[in-house]
Amino acid sequence: MEFDQTFLIKLVQAKMPFGQYEGWYITGLPVHYLEWFSRQGFPKGKLGQYLSTMYEIKINGLEDILKPIIKSVRNNQNRF
Repeated sequence: MEFDQTFLIKLVQAKMPFGQYEGWYITGLPVHYLEWFSRQGFPKGKLGQYLSTMYEIKINGLEDILKPIIKSVRNNQNRF
């Protein structure tokens, strides 16, 4: 399996497509919501990968690794 070097960029751009937090950036989802998915099972596909990755980042206190990516990517998106 090859590592996708753009995965974290795509993660910070991804928004929740359904549910209570529809429209929220996945990086902004509360831990309790990610914990619920962890117990119930993450969805299949990219969304599940993003949610499970965000869960691991949050429970391990690693959110700071995403800050420079968020700043760079979201500032570029909001120019128009």
